[in-house]
Amino acid sequence: MSGGSTAVTAEVVRTARLVLEPLRPAHAGPMVRVLADPALYAFTGGEPPGVEELRARYARWARGPAEPDTAWCNWVLREAGADGEPAGTVQATVHPAAGTAEVAWIVGTPWQGRGYAAEAARALVGWLAAKGVRKVVAHIHPDHHASGAVAAAAGLAPTDGRQEGEVRWEWTAPDAAPSEGATNKG
Repeated sequence: MSGGSTAVTAEVVRTARLVLEPLRPAHAGPMVRVLADPALYAFTGGEPPGVEELRARYARWARGPAEPDTAWCNWVLREAGADGEPAGTVQATVHPAAGTAEVAWIVGTPWQGRGYAAEAARALVGWLAAKGVRKVVAHIHPDHHASGAVAAAAGLAPTDGRQEGEVRWEWTAPDAAPSEGATNKG
């Protein structure tokens, strides 16, 4: 990405089985059910949010960051053609001028084991690459093997880097120089 544009905003992304829909405060009610299992927070900390807390969080995310060189892109993921019930979220904090993004995902317990997180993460990395992002980063707890598998499926590789005890995973565009200690599988 060059030119310093921050005009990166979430838009609908479709995969073979999923629709990634830009997240809105109105998603808070259905997402409370998706995020209700305390087991989802075993590696990240925290606890299931209430609807008002989630609505306020989503409204803050919709307003965007205070930093003018950063964009927050958040999606609800749903099964394509389903009744519209969300299954999780994916998100990216994009730094357009630097051509980088940090990504994260969460899939509700009832939808886990179906490959949805990997499919959504692959779509997210592809969408970011199409927007000019040259490096994608995720931070994953070293014992969170399922999340590591999602990162690997999306083309990210673990590095020697650590942040608050989490392993730094990276994807670097094929025509960009990888960071020291990183390998590229995608």
